Amino acid sequence: MAKPLDVITIGRSSVDLYGAQVGGRLEDMGSFNKYIGGSPTNIAAGAARLGLKSALVTRVGDEHMGRFIREELEREGVDVRGVKTDPERLTALVLLGIRDQEQFPLIFYREDCADMALCEDDIDPAFIAEARCVCATGTHLSHPRTEAAVLKALRLARESGAKTALDIDYRPNLWGLAGHGAGESRFIESGRVTAKLQKTLPLFDLIVGTEEEFHIAGGSTDTIEALRTVRRLTDAVLVCKRGPMGAAAFTDDIPDTLDEGVAGEHFPIEVFNVLGAGDGFMAGLLKGWLTGEDWPTTLKYANACGAFAVSRHGCTPAYPSWEELQYFFRTGIRNRALRKDAALEQVHWSTTRKGERSEMRVFAFDHRMQLEEMADDIGAPRARIGDFKVLCLEAAQRVAGGNSGYGILCDGRHGREALYRAAGSGLWIGRPVEWPGSRPLELEPEIGPDFGGLVEWPLEHVVKVLCFYHPDDDAEVKERQEDVVKRLFAASRRNRLEMLLEIIPSKVRAADAQASAAVIERFYEIGVYPDWWKLEPMTSHKAWENACNAITRNDPYTRGIVVLGLDAPAEELEESFTVAAGFDLVKGFAVGRTIFGEAARRWLAGEIGDDEAVSSMARKYEALCAVWDRARAEQGRAA
Repeated sequence: MAKPLDVITIGRSSVDLYGAQVGGRLEDMGSFNKYIGGSPTNIAAGAARLGLKSALVTRVGDEHMGRFIREELEREGVDVRGVKTDPERLTALVLLGIRDQEQFPLIFYREDCADMALCEDDIDPAFIAEARCVCATGTHLSHPRTEAAVLKALRLARESGAKTALDIDYRPNLWGLAGHGAGESRFIESGRVTAKLQKTLPLFDLIVGTEEEFHIAGGSTDTIEALRTVRRLTDAVLVCKRGPMGAAAFTDDIPDTLDEGVAGEHFPIEVFNVLGAGDGFMAGLLKGWLTGEDWPTTLKYANACGAFAVSRHGCTPAYPSWEELQYFFRTGIRNRALRKDAALEQVHWSTTRKGERSEMRVFAFDHRMQLEEMADDIGAPRARIGDFKVLCLEAAQRVAGGNSGYGILCDGRHGREALYRAAGSGLWIGRPVEWPGSRPLELEPEIGPDFGGLVEWPLEHVVKVLCFYHPDDDAEVKERQEDVVKRLFAASRRNRLEMLLEIIPSKVRAADAQASAAVIERFYEIGVYPDWWKLEPMTSHKAWENACNAITRNDPYTRGIVVLGLDAPAEELEESFTVAAGFDLVKGFAVGRTIFGEAARRWLAGEIGDDEAVSSMARKYEALCAVWDRARAEQGRAA
């Protein structure tokens, strides 16, 4: 009978704080990127990216970092029912750095951490029975309490007919054999550790490790002798990782050399960061093993995943999606520094983004110039604009009701308080960077001349930029605008932020059915791949068809398109929505003044209070959502 889970991993779970600077001492790191970490956690996430239904059994703290791990795993598609929240202990942390091609310093902060409190009571027999495989890692065999939990999970797995796997994952200082400053150490001889590992080896169907890890498991620094010792204790398939030479699998007796083991294609790429490579390798190995591939193919998957890991910053963020892996197999190595292959990185980014949104009903109140002019005309202080934007957020949240498919566009100049309040609300949040009305394009001063201001943005914010660009612009205007958009795109990616590019050719001069498509083609030509497009409300079927074709031809992984409002009456928007809803690439709308225009003027003038303003905007926003939903439904029936 089929089981709902392919694999449950069990053991360490931490937050990795990776030094953002490369080529220096950990002492000299000035900033850090935050990722999930811990071998079993990495494996579970890597396996999920490859299409396996994975789950994790561990503990995290009842604090921000524990919630981060849980939320990030959910975004990756990992089942977190086995992730327990420890009310007393903190989530483990690891500080890591890239010193050079051979030195990767790290410090484990694991004193009485949450995952080391995992116990037998945390292992649910019904949950384990759902899995086709249970994968353990070596660190949790180092303490009697966690060892008991692992052994219980393995026993239950075998009783339910599941496979079992071990990643030896030997870290001497996590076994108490080295000091805090020796986190990078990979091998110290220890009869105690060897005896502990050998006691558990018969429980596994698959055992994976580096040569050094098999040395500790086999009690010998002669790799063949160590493997033969392990073989005498278990019939498991043994997979020995060999770094740039790939790996060797042994299904029967151990031959005289590693070269005589089963091998798969390996990939000679430039090493950038070895941390987490073994976990990526294990995820690829599980993908092949659990889907019935032969060992050469399984090792090919594993070697490729390991290659991706050593070529990028971070552990889990480096691992490929299944689509990316297939793309890599088709194209091969075009640049040994994989992270510098722009086309490959675009596939990686696009296929590992989190939170797909099939519907986008966005209330846009990012207007600055228009509201400033309105306040000045009425004689209201501009300082009140920020308070009004908080009311806009309240209207958006009232209509959304906690459901997905809704969002806001809000600026940081007047809308900072609204942005603060929207954080973590579940709303899609777009944030503009252009100086209103600028042509050629200029950016808000807070972004900075080097675009460094983006480093302050939360990762859930989407960089939105409006560019008044027409295919018939003169060369100088095109060059200046393209330069800004190209650099902004690069800065957005560097800061792990999605980007929405808004273009309005008709605001420059007359635009035909090909105008938007031509602009879209040009931006792809110069290497700009926005996650979202925002296009004007065209009523021509041909114009929408041309635009959608231009996008899908260049970027099959695009998030999609939203339709802007341009202060059009609701009736005109309905006409545009009716045409746009016929294209699957159009996910919804981002409309502002049609919703807030009247309420803003009356509220700023003191004619209505907060409640009436919120209610008025909520009614209009809800009505516009209904117009879009009706248009989409009618197009669906017509299809």
